[in-house]
Amino acid sequence: MPNRGVVLLDGQALAYDIEKDLKHKIQIIHTQTHKRPKLAVILVGKDPASITYVNMKIKACERVGMDFDLKTLKENITEAELLSLIKDYNTDQNISGVLVQLPLPRHIDTKMILEAIDPNKDVDGFHPLNIGKLCTQKESFLPATPMGVMRLLEHYHIEIKGKDVAIIGASNIIGKPLSMLMLNAGASVSVCHILTKDISFYTKNADIVCVGVGKPDLIKASMLKKGAVVVDIGINHLNDGRIVGDVDFTNAQKVAGFITPVPKGVGPMTIVSLLENTLIAFEKQQRKGF
Repeated sequence: MPNRGVVLLDGQALAYDIEKDLKHKIQIIHTQTHKRPKLAVILVGKDPASITYVNMKIKACERVGMDFDLKTLKENITEAELLSLIKDYNTDQNISGVLVQLPLPRHIDTKMILEAIDPNKDVDGFHPLNIGKLCTQKESFLPATPMGVMRLLEHYHIEIKGKDVAIIGASNIIGKPLSMLMLNAGASVSVCHILTKDISFYTKNADIVCVGVGKPDLIKASMLKKGAVVVDIGINHLNDGRIVGDVDFTNAQKVAGFITPVPKGVGPMTIVSLLENTLIAFEKQQRKGF
């Protein structure tokens, strides 16, 4: 039986409310200026998961009334061709934000591609300039998934200051920026990765556990402190058609105080955070007369 006191962190419901607010703001902007924020999305190749994620982002744009420009490119595109497209988007005054769907094919230097995006249009928050601003607590575009996680915790009035946080996964997209956001919020943060000898040592002592590595059932109930906040960022597609996270949800919810479901937890918050960043980029560009 689940813990009767466990609270599900419903990212889908919160994202829906944020989308309503975004739609209202965009309607006002369009009425006053006859303009809309516009997100450019670049998809390279035919990776099924990437196609699914891009379609979800496009549908979200449509729901809030945000324009988009989708470029679907062949997997054998050259770096030079991709860089040329990004350069065009950087200088296009009608484009508010630029997103390159990851992962890219192996022959493409991902780091170089992400660094080519104008930091002022880097709505994914992956450009080194924006990461540097995050580390020094200056205003910047935050990576969408960590941004969504923090927004979800804030919505449920979960205290971070003074808490012990364990983050499982040290990726540039999730683990590292999330650890910095937690640190900036006053938490004591431990980041576990592939070389960590005993993950449970950290998770058992953590008030908040965040995991996003793509391994089903990595985090067991026995690895959690009673009443812990469990944020499952993992997305795994099983052979039987189910989508699960990195946490053994069925048993973990018997121990946790708060827990995100998968799906309908962090995923919707990631997408709506991307839309928020795009609106912010649009507003900044309008103020600069771009």
